[in-house]
Amino acid sequence: MIRRRRQIELALKLLGDIVATLLAFFVAYWLRFVVQIQPVTKGTPPLTDYLRLVPVILLLWPSVFYFQGLYQKRRIRSQTDESVRVILAVALATILLTAGLTFYRDISFSRLFLAIFAGVDALFIVISRLGIRRMLGRIRRSGGNLQQLLVVGAGDLGRQVVERLQQNLELGFAVVGFLDDDPGKQQRKVHGAQVLGTTADLEQVVEDRQVDQVVIALPLSAHQKTVQLIRRAGQLLLEVKVVPDLLQYYVLRAGVEDLDGLPVINLTQIPLQGWNQIVKRSFDIAGSMVLLVLTGWSFPIIAWFIKREDGGPVFFSQVRTGMDGRSFRLHKFRSMRVNASDEAQWTRAKDPRITKVGSILRRFNVDELPQLINVLLGDMSLVGPRPEQPEYVERFRARYPEYNTRHRVRSGITGWAQVNGLRGDTSIRQRMVHDLYYIQNWSLALDLRILWRTFRLALRDARA
Repeated sequence: MIRRRRQIELALKLLGDIVATLLAFFVAYWLRFVVQIQPVTKGTPPLTDYLRLVPVILLLWPSVFYFQGLYQKRRIRSQTDESVRVILAVALATILLTAGLTFYRDISFSRLFLAIFAGVDALFIVISRLGIRRMLGRIRRSGGNLQQLLVVGAGDLGRQVVERLQQNLELGFAVVGFLDDDPGKQQRKVHGAQVLGTTADLEQVVEDRQVDQVVIALPLSAHQKTVQLIRRAGQLLLEVKVVPDLLQYYVLRAGVEDLDGLPVINLTQIPLQGWNQIVKRSFDIAGSMVLLVLTGWSFPIIAWFIKREDGGPVFFSQVRTGMDGRSFRLHKFRSMRVNASDEAQWTRAKDPRITKVGSILRRFNVDELPQLINVLLGDMSLVGPRPEQPEYVERFRARYPEYNTRHRVRSGITGWAQVNGLRGDTSIRQRMVHDLYYIQNWSLALDLRILWRTFRLALRDARA
């Protein structure tokens, strides 16, 4: 029942990686010894000597890529995540190659050549994979090479799955329909997909519709049913995915610690602890300093325009709740009329409180730039849940007990919720779900992905 179409995609990636690596090898030799970006002092070595490295590279590179997860049968992976993995894999493979060459005495290979090769190779492989991704995306959007996907659960989670897949047709999934045990949903359409029957009909629907994957999107209260469905789908040799309701599932994310041989379950373990916290803070400091250097020249110009319009203060400062529930003053370029903050309400589209200069600042997303100072001071991070005013925090915490979990990490200038369209007057629950996802799945690659998407959204808004 599991189709072999994905093997074509993996074969294309492997072939593309090999071709890109071979091309990078010859380009690196050309740059080092023909163009001589740095003068060669010991004579130009013959290409035949360096060709001895090719068999080793063709064995080592795919092996490292495999263990870095770059040949896994995963269709849902962002372009940024894949590119970061490629760069890390090339760096690791180059380090291993360099270490191995220290034991090879016959020929002394240029370290600069290896560095050039690594840089060019990473670039060529990223471009190759981007080309393959776009080619397959066009094929899938036109209806080719699709995987048939069945969603179990036509509730809120199931609707979100179908909605996301419809918005990302390049992922290559065609939703055949839903299964749901609610009698009121039978034979109805949800987001254009038919409810085909109940969970008892799983085997028959899989056979009739030639299903490749099953996505189970049931609430935590249906845990026993979820376990049974996983077993039944597994017997049909289907690929099974489960979409958890994070607001209920979050408290079950646990880690096991050792207390002198006694296992202790930590119910509040998150990735942003220990060395990861140091890495993220170092990234924040370096990133905020670079961005302040790049954008600092614009601060006096923006201040002049704000002051010229109505003579009011340049900056807007407001108390927000940050990590561990501590309060801090958030700074922004003022984009609303003076005393507009006295009106406690979300910013709306075409909000009359926004000034003419403020509308331009918001359009280009530069009103947030002073928050780089907050990042440098340690009040905030470049990426994280957006901070709220203390009165809103109390209100949301009373409604959603999980809300306070957002304050286990530093608040951010941008976040996972914001790059997914949840800004301003949007669903608090959905924003919280996205924030909890970010906290539980943090990685430096995820931060880079969010920053890149923020940059792309800012460019799109500026052109609008």
